[in-house]
Amino acid sequence: MNDVQEITSAKEIDAFIQSNRLSMLYVSQEECNVCYAIYPKLKELLSNYPEIKLAHINATQVEEIAGKLLIFTVPTIMLFLDQKEYLREGRFVQIEQLEIRLQQLCNAIKQND
Repeated sequence: MNDVQEITSAKEIDAFIQSNRLSMLYVSQEECNVCYAIYPKLKELLSNYPEIKLAHINATQVEEIAGKLLIFTVPTIMLFLDQKEYLREGRFVQIEQLEIRLQQLCNAIKQND
């Protein structure tokens, strides 16, 4: 998988989403065991989807993230297509279900391009 961009401010979030057709935000927090368990699985999954760019946000360091993106629990995964939120998963992310949704989205994009 390509490098994960570490986002450290709310401004960087907008720039990241605007610069990538398919952008995924992974919001975690320190001291969150679920966050640490899901993150490597998510990166492994995205290795099959190089068109999806991933950014990581530590909600402890970027406190305004909760208000900006209406995030109430971590981990939260948000996928944006053409700068619009397409998918949001929170807390107990089911990687298998996420993979099915990503396959469907990428197949639809390929058919329309």
